[in-house]
Amino acid sequence: MKNHKCKLVLRRAANSVTLIEMVIVVGIVALLATMVIGIASHLDNRTKEKGLANIFVLLESALQEYHEYTDRFPEQAERNFTKAAAHSEFLYSELHSIPSSQKVLEKISDSLLRSKTEAGSTSPKIYDPWGKVLDYRYIQGDTFPELISAGPDKVFGTTDDISSKK
Repeated sequence: MKNHKCKLVLRRAANSVTLIEMVIVVGIVALLATMVIGIASHLDNRTKEKGLANIFVLLESALQEYHEYTDRFPEQAERNFTKAAAHSEFLYSELHSIPSSQKVLEKISDSLLRSKTEAGSTSPKIYDPWGKVLDYRYIQGDTFPELISAGPDKVFGTTDDISSKK
């Protein structure tokens, strides 16, 4: 009888999960989840970068149409990221004033064109896929205007900024 109780206790111990095993399993699941989140974030940023490249192509096409119509580009020499919203609004306004450029602008997703009800705001601003307004710069004599996105960190003037000239 004593031997029978011992086997019963051993069977219960063999079928149960120890705390250490549970901690190991939770650690592995956490590691896998972290890897999946990191990969998903990287893929999301790559998708947004490709979307931004498409926006740059459309805006460059609209700028080319503008140039063919007016024989110039909209001038905006100031490089001041704090005024990016005004620069973007100016660019949209200028491009929208030319019929052939306006047709190209219509291809840009409405989610990337936003008009905020600000005093003096007359035109929509153009946003990048991260939700930050695009900046625009052109100095007389440059070969082509520059479009600038703040990039994934949404802060202008950092290493992840994306320019149409790069």
